[in-house]
Amino acid sequence: MQPSRCYRSAGSALLLALTAVPLLAQVPDTTKKRPKPDSTKVADSAATQKAHEIIENAFVVRWYHAAAVVGGTVLVSMLDESTMRFVQKHRSNFLDDVSTGFRQEGEPWFYIGTSVGVWGAGVVANSHDLRRAGRRLMAAVALSGISEQLVKQITGRSRPNEGTGAYKFHPFSSLKDSLGVQTRGSFPSGHATAAFAVATSLVEDIRNPIATVLLYTFAAGTMWSRMYDNRHWLSDTVFGAALGITTAKVVSGRWRIFGWKPPSLLVRPTGEVSAVWTVPLAPIAF
Repeated sequence: MQPSRCYRSAGSALLLALTAVPLLAQVPDTTKKRPKPDSTKVADSAATQKAHEIIENAFVVRWYHAAAVVGGTVLVSMLDESTMRFVQKHRSNFLDDVSTGFRQEGEPWFYIGTSVGVWGAGVVANSHDLRRAGRRLMAAVALSGISEQLVKQITGRSRPNEGTGAYKFHPFSSLKDSLGVQTRGSFPSGHATAAFAVATSLVEDIRNPIATVLLYTFAAGTMWSRMYDNRHWLSDTVFGAALGITTAKVVSGRWRIFGWKPPSLLVRPTGEVSAVWTVPLAPIAF
């Protein structure tokens, strides 16, 4: 073979090889790894599933449960006057200070400040769970407050300091004393209602035995302080505690009344699903 022909053959082979390299590079890699799933979407899906499980496994409050609470309150009311006399007989400067401390848990600055503070901490820390806890606290406090004010107006029960006894009721009346303090809004105790709504809501989110004992102990202290201050009967505080616990449990989705389901923004950490409070037959916007 002539040298020139050899050179041409070698050049053609080199050109073919150089042309084939980029073509081979375009062949898809059959072993290419799939992209990892978005961790945010995975977490959100898990939160949705957890919220669904909470609602589906919720304790359903029946009419006979409500009847039991009302009946129990009536039975407790038989001890109202004897309890009032005992508490008022054992007053002291030390107990005055203790009562003042426990009373604060039922004051607006405490329950509003706590709920807004938890939500604000969630905003600052960018925590879905803290924001949800704050939303639930605010909803529980609002719902319990509306409920107890409605019952107060319907019953119009005289307070102990009115001096008319434990069984005086003046429906839809609101007599005030010389200091402008309402004397016919005894049933139920608003302080006890708010204290137990806050305590129960926090218990549901913290899920710690020690925190549970402490929170409910301070709430019980609020009940006692209202009797010590001679502003409420024993049955007022007992029913208020039951009302506060119920509203917080319903808001968190742990309890259901008549098939109602809580808004998703109160159950799911992200709260991105539209907030609709549903009943078996029709949705009610929240």
